[in-house]
Amino acid sequence: MVRDVQQQDAQAICDIYNHYITNTVITFEESKVNAQDIATRISSVEQSGLPWLVVEDSKGDIVGYAYASPWRERFSYRFSVEITVYLSPTHTGKGLGAQLYQALFSKLKATKVHSVIGGITLPNAASVAVHEKFGLEKVAHFKEVGYKFEQWLDVGYWQGNL
Repeated sequence: MVRDVQQQDAQAICDIYNHYITNTVITFEESKVNAQDIATRISSVEQSGLPWLVVEDSKGDIVGYAYASPWRERFSYRFSVEITVYLSPTHTGKGLGAQLYQALFSKLKATKVHSVIGGITLPNAASVAVHEKFGLEKVAHFKEVGYKFEQWLDVGYWQGNL
């Protein structure tokens, strides 16, 4: 089940995200976050009028999340957002990312958002596939712009208009 985030979801989201911080190059954050950090981020997204969603398994446990955040701070960017999706490592490959994005895109279409942008650490075939499934196209490739785990990392950007 996909639903709107609640503040009490912060710890479960924190647990999912910290896996990616400590074990992968998918995020460029290098220090673990805590539930308060996530709660603050949730509040920031909500205050900007954008959606943050979670997906629950059959037991009601949160196994993934997706949200949209402002692309940039300048006023002229107000119709552009960056989208993000993360799944529990034990729940990848089951279509949950697509479910989250389907719900996220539906909510974004009900707003004044025009442009949707996703940044992906490359290579990452699964993330590329889910973004392209929703019509986003690769528009940029920045080489060696991140450095984590003793390696230089590329980032690609995918964009689509609603």
